[in-house]
Amino acid sequence: QVQLVESGGGLVQAGGSLRLSCAASGRTFSSYAMGWFRQAPGKEREFVGSICRSGSTKYYAVSVRGRFTISRVNAKNTVYLQMNSLKPEDTAMYYCAAEFDLNQYRVPSGVTEYDYWGQGTQVTVSS
Repeated sequence: QVQLVESGGGLVQAGGSLRLSCAASGRTFSSYAMGWFRQAPGKEREFVGSICRSGSTKYYAVSVRGRFTISRVNAKNTVYLQMNSLKPEDTAMYYCAAEFDLNQYRVPSGVTEYDYWGQGTQVTVSS
């Protein structure tokens, strides 16, 4: 069982930056690929980015590529999402997710691939 707690959301002006954190419980954090997703009101949850177990491989949605960076520190059981050049269309609830994976290089991108989810942190970008 893994529990995930996101933090770092808030209100920011367009062009600004935020860094989200996701702290995981348990002693096997390095066994999980981690992902970030977001969901705006009335829309489906969408993939933002993912990082493999070791952190060596990352994958991003086209809409955030070049602006967002995902990273992890396994010793701290934490994954981060650095968001730069934020746009109003980035406004959403942001969720982190964990997927147990025997493949240390896999970067899953599908909602149904993930085993555990956090409660989310709200990001609002004003124009």
